[in-house]
Amino acid sequence: MTFDQLGLAEPLLRAVRDQGYDHPTPIQAQAIPMVLSGGDLLAGAQTGTGKTAGFTLPTLHRLAAAGHKKDARGRIAIRALILTPTRELAAQVEESVRTYGKYLPLTSMVMFGGVGMQPQIDRLRKGVDILVATPGRLLDHHQQGTLDLSHVEIFILDEADRMLDMGFIHDIKKVLAIVPKQKQSLLFSATFSDEIKALADRLLNQPQLIEVARRNQTNDAIAQKVHPVGRERKKELLAHLIRQGDWHQVLVFTRMKHGANRLAEFLNKEDITAMAIHGNKSQGARTKALSEFKAGTLQVLVATDIAARGIDIDQLPHVVNFELPNVPEDYVHRIGRTGRAGAQGEAISLVCVDEEQFLRDIEKLIKREIPRQTIPGFEPPAGEKPEPIVLGRRMTIGVGAGGGGRGGRPGGGGGGGRGGPQGAPRGPRPPASAGQGGARPAGQAPGRGAARPQTGGGGRPAGGGASRPRGSGGQGGGGSGRR
Repeated sequence: MTFDQLGLAEPLLRAVRDQGYDHPTPIQAQAIPMVLSGGDLLAGAQTGTGKTAGFTLPTLHRLAAAGHKKDARGRIAIRALILTPTRELAAQVEESVRTYGKYLPLTSMVMFGGVGMQPQIDRLRKGVDILVATPGRLLDHHQQGTLDLSHVEIFILDEADRMLDMGFIHDIKKVLAIVPKQKQSLLFSATFSDEIKALADRLLNQPQLIEVARRNQTNDAIAQKVHPVGRERKKELLAHLIRQGDWHQVLVFTRMKHGANRLAEFLNKEDITAMAIHGNKSQGARTKALSEFKAGTLQVLVATDIAARGIDIDQLPHVVNFELPNVPEDYVHRIGRTGRAGAQGEAISLVCVDEEQFLRDIEKLIKREIPRQTIPGFEPPAGEKPEPIVLGRRMTIGVGAGGGGRGGRPGGGGGGGRGGPQGAPRGPRPPASAGQGGARPAGQAPGRGAARPQTGGGGRPAGGGASRPRGSGGQGGGGSGRR
């Protein structure tokens, strides 16, 4: 099948060809005709399979076919609203809208916290067809009466699973109470949980379901490997792997923000260029790190889960879990930054004894055993005992953790985990780590939904491949403040 067979307008097909794509990915081949039909949709595919283009292309088609609509003040009305959980992802999606809509007379803008509101207000006054936003800043504008959502015809939740994980469900409900009841609603997600499907049943009107890959399945194009190592030697092993493998572009996930900083400092001392990206970094620092990493002038990008959502990098060859994620589903998100759109990729996890249970949880989720390979000279110490892992000043997880003690190690290795029995509901969010000043996700305002323990690792670079469009890369917005 080619894009010509999907029923898209010629200006969109021309833009797709400009990007070098001819054939849609499976999610695009199924989603585009369904969105064009005007019905609600719940769609899931592995990250990197082109789901961003799967909703931007048909959305642009429908809006262009209907022509501009004016609001009560005579401005171009917002007819499509796309919500994303993070600034970087919002910027990426809006860049995708501009990339594929460049031959159409449609306007778009991105809106997120951490930057001044006035430039956004000025842009809204000019009118915009498509608005890509994070929930907190969108509600800020609504409360101040600076935007009108009464003409929204298409409402899209991107990364719906992450929205729930980050505690945005209440914001989503507030937004749904603002937009018109009669509209087309789309939920796109890299992974599906039963909670997502239950939410969709409540929010969507008889939605069609697309699930391109088995739930929480990892990409076969990604070579996965575990290197067992002592908790105190992870940094040395990472530096060794980068040198021995002659790696020039590596995304590394850590659990905590301060851990990302320390790891980047260590690598730079080892003459390996590295920068950290997380919610406590200014937007200028984040933009600089992303730009240099994409350009290939920065060898290693060390990221936390939240900060790395939305990073889109073609042909990213290596992803490293310096620390395993505390939620198994995040492993799927993390390693999905490589091996995108048919390209080959490698995902390596450095696992110490503290993280063995979390590794078992991951393998149970993806229904496969990840091969182990011990690197000579970095064998785990004989008799090393698992210890609890400190997430904050009062919260520990892992073996022997009671969910609130002070024991364990703040550094070293262990992967994040669950403060209770396997399979138990996720525990309360952790208190802020030193320097955070609040037990909320970075960039999130007081009173916003709680997040799971999320001060660490994870990311989202992307890889590209011929003949498969994805959302294009973009800039984030703001180093702090509300999303």
